[in-house]
Amino acid sequence: MAQGAASDMRLIDVPEVSEHDADSEQVAVIDRTFRPAPHPSLNMSADEALRRITLKDVHLLSRRNRAYPEPSPRHSAMTASSREQSLIPGHQLVPRGPRMQPRGGRQGNKRNHAFSSQGHNGPRNRGPGRGGPLPSHTPRLPLVRPTFRSSEDWSCWVEVSIKVRGLPFDITTLELWTLFSQEGNVHTIELFENRLGKKDGTARVRFRPPPVKSFWQSGTFPFKFSASSNVINLSLALEENKRPYMIPSPVDETIQYPCRTMILADAIDFGFLYDQSTMMTMHTTRGTTRTPIVFELDLQRKHIDVAFVLHITDPRSEDGDGAGVTSGQTNVDAQIGAMDRHEKYMFRIPFEQMQLIREADTDNDRRTLVVSLETPPNFYRKAVGKQLEESHISETFWAEWNTWFRQTDIVYDQRDLRDASLTLKKTKPVIDIGRWTTYRFTLPSTMHRTEPYRKMCQALRDHNVHVEVSPNFAMIKDSEPPVWKWIDQSAPQKRHANEFLANFETDAVPPLSFPVRYQLEVCISQGILNEHNLSKAFVERLAALDERKATNILECVAQAKTRYFEPMDVFNVEINERVISRLSIPHYCVYSRKATVTPSTIYFSTPAVETSNRVVRQYLEHSDRFLRVSFTDEKFQGRINSSERDTNNAVFTRISRALVNGITIGERHFRFLAFGNSQFRDHGAYFFAPTSHLSTGDIRRWMGDFSSIRIPALYAARIGQCFSTTRAINGTRVQIVEMRDVIRHAKDASGRDDASVSFNFTDGVGKISESLAKLVAGELNLPFVPSVLQFRLGGCKGVLAVWPDAQMWQVHIRKSQYKFPAIHNGLEIIRWSMHAAASLNRQIIMVLSTLGVEDEIFVQKLKDMLVDLQRAMWDETKALYLLQRYVDPNHATITMAELIMDGFMKSQEPFLISLLRLWRAWSIKYLKERAKIIIEKGTFLLGCTDESRTLRGHFSDGGKEYDNLQQQVESLPEIFIQIPNPQNPGQYMVIERVCILARNPSLHPGDIRVVRAVNSEKLHHLRDVVVLPQTGERDVASMCSGGDLDGDDFMVIWDPDLIPKEWNHEPMDYTPPTPLRLDREVVDRDITSFFVNYMKNDRLPRIAHAHLALADGSHKGVKDERCLELAALHSKAVDYVKTGEAAQLPKELRPRQWPHFMEKRHVPREQTYVSRKVLGQLYDQVERVDFVPHYDAGFDGRILQAYELGDEVLESAREMKELYDADMRRIMAQHNIRTEFEVWSTFVIQHAGVSKDYKFHEEMGQISGSLKDRYRHACIQRAGGKENFRLGPFVAAIYTVTHREMAAAMTETQQTKLVAGKPVPVRNLNTRSMPLMSFPWCFPDVLGKIATKLPAELDEEKSMYRDAASRGRRKTAAAAPAPGADDVETAEGVTHRGEVLELFHHDLYSGHGGEDSSRSRETSSRRGGSSGKPAARELEVADATSRVSSGRGAVVRRTETLLDIQDEFAEPALFDGHLKARDGHHEMELAAQEDDDSDLMVFDEVVGSDQTSKLEAKGSLSCTDEEQVQEGEEGDDVEVEVEIEGMGGAAIDALEKLLG
Repeated sequence: MAQGAASDMRLIDVPEVSEHDADSEQVAVIDRTFRPAPHPSLNMSADEALRRITLKDVHLLSRRNRAYPEPSPRHSAMTASSREQSLIPGHQLVPRGPRMQPRGGRQGNKRNHAFSSQGHNGPRNRGPGRGGPLPSHTPRLPLVRPTFRSSEDWSCWVEVSIKVRGLPFDITTLELWTLFSQEGNVHTIELFENRLGKKDGTARVRFRPPPVKSFWQSGTFPFKFSASSNVINLSLALEENKRPYMIPSPVDETIQYPCRTMILADAIDFGFLYDQSTMMTMHTTRGTTRTPIVFELDLQRKHIDVAFVLHITDPRSEDGDGAGVTSGQTNVDAQIGAMDRHEKYMFRIPFEQMQLIREADTDNDRRTLVVSLETPPNFYRKAVGKQLEESHISETFWAEWNTWFRQTDIVYDQRDLRDASLTLKKTKPVIDIGRWTTYRFTLPSTMHRTEPYRKMCQALRDHNVHVEVSPNFAMIKDSEPPVWKWIDQSAPQKRHANEFLANFETDAVPPLSFPVRYQLEVCISQGILNEHNLSKAFVERLAALDERKATNILECVAQAKTRYFEPMDVFNVEINERVISRLSIPHYCVYSRKATVTPSTIYFSTPAVETSNRVVRQYLEHSDRFLRVSFTDEKFQGRINSSERDTNNAVFTRISRALVNGITIGERHFRFLAFGNSQFRDHGAYFFAPTSHLSTGDIRRWMGDFSSIRIPALYAARIGQCFSTTRAINGTRVQIVEMRDVIRHAKDASGRDDASVSFNFTDGVGKISESLAKLVAGELNLPFVPSVLQFRLGGCKGVLAVWPDAQMWQVHIRKSQYKFPAIHNGLEIIRWSMHAAASLNRQIIMVLSTLGVEDEIFVQKLKDMLVDLQRAMWDETKALYLLQRYVDPNHATITMAELIMDGFMKSQEPFLISLLRLWRAWSIKYLKERAKIIIEKGTFLLGCTDESRTLRGHFSDGGKEYDNLQQQVESLPEIFIQIPNPQNPGQYMVIERVCILARNPSLHPGDIRVVRAVNSEKLHHLRDVVVLPQTGERDVASMCSGGDLDGDDFMVIWDPDLIPKEWNHEPMDYTPPTPLRLDREVVDRDITSFFVNYMKNDRLPRIAHAHLALADGSHKGVKDERCLELAALHSKAVDYVKTGEAAQLPKELRPRQWPHFMEKRHVPREQTYVSRKVLGQLYDQVERVDFVPHYDAGFDGRILQAYELGDEVLESAREMKELYDADMRRIMAQHNIRTEFEVWSTFVIQHAGVSKDYKFHEEMGQISGSLKDRYRHACIQRAGGKENFRLGPFVAAIYTVTHREMAAAMTETQQTKLVAGKPVPVRNLNTRSMPLMSFPWCFPDVLGKIATKLPAELDEEKSMYRDAASRGRRKTAAAAPAPGADDVETAEGVTHRGEVLELFHHDLYSGHGGEDSSRSRETSSRRGGSSGKPAARELEVADATSRVSSGRGAVVRRTETLLDIQDEFAEPALFDGHLKARDGHHEMELAAQEDDDSDLMVFDEVVGSDQTSKLEAKGSLSCTDEEQVQEGEEGDDVEVEVEIEGMGGAAIDALEKLLG
């Protein structure tokens, strides 16, 4: 054999069995009745099986007839601890003669119910207690007779399973591990349970690889309690071996490969590619006989596991006495070598991360395998000591995988990281697992000539991992990159003079500005450049360039995503000077820098244009000091999931360090600032680099006064309110009118009010005047006036509905909308009401199915949708029909429909055809993955409240039996919806049907409400919203998954097929748990700790998945008791972000099997089943389709021939397109989106964001919209105006330039060139190589007008265009807002921009307006008359004063007074009568008239003088409620006495009706 102990290692070709994957979440037990039969091709003799294991060790075959292998003297000398710990899950060194030979197998386990074939069908008596005598009722089982087995029967198996009986009922997995780990490597332990979930004294212990000796052959095994001297003889039995598991080749199913193949390597080098054929080695680890390096190929899970033992030594030992050690290396006070140690590590490489494996030979005839990755794999460390004991957290199951702990850094002393900020450069790591992503494995001699090795390489090739020979591949040793010394130096004025002069004489280079330095780190972090390749000449040349030019060069390099091994080549990149001068961005946008922190490294992104928020707008001059930070798993692995075990603690510790210690880029140190509410759920935050005069604390103090909030979760949510992405409405004067909320208490069993439970019918909704809404629509460039706006105003949030009684610039704010005192920064809009198509999803389908909707209805609707989507690819009529009905939230389908009407589908315009293909692929993707079935008779809308109180609310019928269906329908709660009529574009229709109303997500059977949509004249001004009643016993919104009206979307469907048989199941109680309050003010550490704890304990996805699986597996559906518990847990998990109380998923609520449609690829086959219920049927109906753009079609001649375009306009259009293309590629690179079509339409197939798809769709709408707005504005300026005769030719020029670029590219795809002697296309026909074509379609309306104009109209425009060109372009200037235009007027006076806006001074944080928010001085009510009813009823008076400007320019005041009788009268109530009023100078009479079933007073006239300062009114009113009308009774007399101060001002003509 070759020299060296490690060279004795041989390749082991290990077949595998199908069983539990230890990566997946562990559950207690599962049914195990399935026993697959052995594959015929695997029948082989014992000698053949053994030869597959030990290819060349012929002398070992002589031992095959022994009863069991004898341990060698070397092995006998091994300590117990060295045998306890496996090298990787499923592998341990097993001695064979003078050498040690590894065996391996697959991770995981199978589980059994307690009712196995042995007949344990009931609970057993409890076993013996600790420390006491053995009770007589201890289960006694017959001993199993020893069975003599040859070594071929078990020693060559992948694993050995031992069935253990007679255990005490209170045994733990740790005790069993301690007992059996002395015999070999324990892979899994299962403790079985009976029907009642109690342990039954039976267990299964799996050994992988098989133990050295057959200790079970005696049939018994002594077990001693740890706390007593009692010894129990356990019954042991060897379970039958499973068949070897083979994986068919994806290329040829007749070829099969072993599930696992393992190689033992001599050494592994860690480093990176220095150039295309050279690796720089940064660290080398060598294997030994006892600690080999294991390279294992797993074809079932499609990854490679590499395990090794690392000897970690003190870096100071290399310097002799430790001189020169920096504080960043290790603790200088510690003794040198005090922490030297050996640790076991493993990293896992998924196939999708690998593209190529290089084979190369060394000088001593060794074969090496070089694997180079673009992104780092996951690293793990094997637990020892206490961590090993703590891995036994489950009472019934333990897997060796629990002992592998995720790693973020491999350093000598972890204490050095405690106070260190995060940087791209790591100081003296043992292994930089985030940056050293090239690995070279040195194999023993002759191994590459074996048949198993050849098959392993072929299996990799079959899975699209190329293995090629690289004879000239070289290695170089590590060196410290000097570039950090050059670019990290401080600016000269900040350094000591002598130090500066010394460096100036040696290595000094001009310092890089921060924008250039940041973009350089973008290139290094993304792997475009490597710091070891960077020279002093490179830094000097970069510093010599103009800042903007240097930044743009690095940006273009980063966008190309191509590694530059020679950095000086970047200066040869052609950069158009026009691209360097960026366009001015819209006032509501900002360039945002972003960092993505992963467990092993940090990535920086090129600044991209994003919609800003109030904080960034306030500190716009410091906008480059804000940094958006996202915390994710390794690149392309998505969000960091919560963990019940501590194996991910290192990941959360790294996140905590980033939040506490900050992130350093060059000389800027970014500190944690806050996080927006949506950012928080997506694990993101804002950081800020403080200046000498502005800190993060200063910014938080500017946001508002949060000192009264003592709940960390609520504190974080309120701060996050300031970071909502908003559009500021500048130059708008707002008058705030304070309103009370409508709150009613629940009724107890006797019908009385239950003060402990209340429902807010107006939670989060206020009012806005139509005039102000029109101004907002103009600022947002909307073609319509939205009925509802989601807004921010100081510390207020929620929605504002347009309402007639809101006058001029009024905004009516309810107390539930006011959250905290904040600096007034103007009115800000988040989004507005728009109609979107309703769609089902898996959760809603499951609930509807449980409530009685037949499966066939869902299946048929899905089939119809698939047929329609296919037909829409060629049928214009069908495409138009679907696009106008399947309206997405961003209205891209509406734009596409308009393009079809303009004839672009008929002309086969490539952009539109590509959009149609994308839309179909996107729709089918979500049909497959989410069962997203579009419902034509449905809509998706923002919600608001019925201020007129004309809609009937929810009243409990107490299980009343109705005589007929009409009575039942009339008893339903009422809603109002008015949406666009697809049959008559531009017209609206009011829906009058029985509907279902729901929110996402819906898990409880009571979440979907059956309601009645009605017509109401008083609500006709509201469009594209769902209006919910303000009357009733409980608000309808809260019954829909605990919703409210502060911006929630509701789904309304009036399709008769989807109305369930069961109506309005009892709703769930969505009262959140009481949050934990601190007895002090909240500090930064409370916020960061809450952030990390939320990431670690967020169980929301797991609870939702468990609910779906259990509902599918139960005949009760979502009514299953476990599903009802999970629905409550889901609600608690949703509220976690505000309460700080996490929801825990108990063992009994975890699924034991998963339906196939959930695609749980990492669980064993026996834990999945083929679902025959509705979701399984829907899943099986759909096949995914790929999106392929339509490049090979011609552009539309109607536009190409519309104008005679000169060189000047074509050149200008080309300049604009280059700018647009650069920005589009930035967006694609930032979000890892493959095509421009996805960005333009927002139909994104795949993205790198951690946001959920529906949230990302909304975010992409903002990003894409701002990009289009920006370039529309720039092009209008270039064209000289937006008139058709000016803008039309410029847009046609853009279209022509795009056509010429695409035509040239298509020609190149047909041409070939020689590369390495082989002809290849000059340009590949794919999205990475082809030019972009979306820019002209920023103007779909202009292109449509050009394409559909008559020749005469075009001639006229051409003439006007020529005349305008001869006169020159017109310049326009934007008008500046008038001083004081952003002021807010409240009852307390005027609040100017920049001042604190305070409302509802009394009881500021008492909740959602539980008390009246009026400012009346006195309110009283007395009953009169002889009706015999109660004599006293409270009459509440709300008033507010606001400023308006009269036509004569004088300032007048008007007081609006509302007399509202609450609760005492059944609604609606009618009023009639007069009040005598006095203002101090005049007497008057106020007439109160009937108000159409409203409980609101209407005063027809009141006159005051300029000196009016107080109004007094007394009198009697007749009040009649609905019950009295029905019973024919007379109304009640109510004595009213009102005193209101603060009238003031000129004469008031009338007090108008208030609807609120």
